[in-house]
Amino acid sequence: FVGPSNTGKSYLAMLIYAMHRFFSERRRRHYGPGLWSRWEDDDIDVSDEAINALSEWMKEDPPGDTVPNSIAELIRGRLQDVHSFGDDLNDELARCFGIEDTRDLIRHRSDKGASVDMDWQVSDHPGPFHYKFTLNRKNVEFGALVPDTLLLSTGSLDTRRMRHLYFLRYERERDKPGREAFKTTLNDLSIAAGSYIVSPLSRLAYYLPADRTGVMHAHRVVVGSLIARAARAGLAQGPTEPVLSGVLADFLERLIGLGSFPRLSRGDKDLSERLERKMLRGAIVREESVIGYPEFSHRPEGWERDIPLMNSSSMVSELAPVVLYLRHFVGRGDVLIIEEPESHLHPEMQVEFVRHLAAAVNAGIRVMLTTHSEWVLEELANLVRLSELPESRRKDFVDTNSALTPDQLGVWLFETRKSPKGTVVREIPLDLEIGNFPSGYDLVATETYNRWAEISNLIRTRR
Repeated sequence: FVGPSNTGKSYLAMLIYAMHRFFSERRRRHYGPGLWSRWEDDDIDVSDEAINALSEWMKEDPPGDTVPNSIAELIRGRLQDVHSFGDDLNDELARCFGIEDTRDLIRHRSDKGASVDMDWQVSDHPGPFHYKFTLNRKNVEFGALVPDTLLLSTGSLDTRRMRHLYFLRYERERDKPGREAFKTTLNDLSIAAGSYIVSPLSRLAYYLPADRTGVMHAHRVVVGSLIARAARAGLAQGPTEPVLSGVLADFLERLIGLGSFPRLSRGDKDLSERLERKMLRGAIVREESVIGYPEFSHRPEGWERDIPLMNSSSMVSELAPVVLYLRHFVGRGDVLIIEEPESHLHPEMQVEFVRHLAAAVNAGIRVMLTTHSEWVLEELANLVRLSELPESRRKDFVDTNSALTPDQLGVWLFETRKSPKGTVVREIPLDLEIGNFPSGYDLVATETYNRWAEISNLIRTRR
């Protein structure tokens, strides 16, 4: 995401993060109810024909490639029954943005409020799956549209496991053979189909906010303050405390979690070690304090002593959370959102960091950036151009595995619109003539040079 300040790049990035939090079935298995888990078995209108269709399909080993149409019709109906999810979505949006009411997200309020529309084209089916939610003065309204032509593929529904569970349930029934097993299995299929359809928003997402360096420096103070307030709870009513945004709270929670679960191994250690070796010239070290809370420091190459992050260079403090996330959390298929990756980095290091992020993309991690850096865009353009060379001819370039094909990268420009007031977002292509994405950032350099020339001309004429 590129463009002038105050055009909504971070707003959209946080909205996307909130959507991932809301839709991620894997996350909700750990932290709360699944998106579709509110369904009650009694809500299902069971017919003998449907029970027989499911039973015959389950007898196939393995089950067919698509769910029988009579069952798929029931699943489509359940996937559209999402009106009750508005409250959950409202809570997640408010939490991520650190506000009390989602109406505060509407900067230019109107009677119509604001709406978000999301479409997914599932496989080669003619009609897209559609979600829409509207923020208005009263609440959040949530709706879905599943096309009747949508055939549900069984490729990612783990039907072999469901088949096993179905017959276990079936054998336990006595009064109404097959009826309860049908209801429970239909719920399982609906949850699995829903998670599959809303991909990629069902993927786990991680957000590194722009002020991550300050949080790394101050996290002990923040946690100490929270503990002190918790100890005073119930004794006296204290003053109202500021609320952390959800992205900051999640970031802080993961740092704290490294003290409780120091051996988390979901991340990509090869990527984190490469970043440490080539950019930090050392390692980010985690040490456990007496109370089990983690402390972080930097150990330069060849040193026996560590340097606390507070006393390390700003570049080390800036990249430390990226290293920790890649080492412990972010894995293949996940989404990593980074605000302003250029912060506190020399232009040469900005270019180097872009290469590391491109390597992460090639390792299967989905990376989203908000940036104001021309150097970031120029190196991204170079990496796309590099992909046009055969691999045998890339050996003269550094980090040849960082090359990105055009379909691996999209650049969206945020531009201010005066009437009606707001922001227009459009994708911008790579301009092969200038060797960059036309973001307008280069105009600043042109204008400053022209000012130099104008001032110099005035000086010469006065002489």
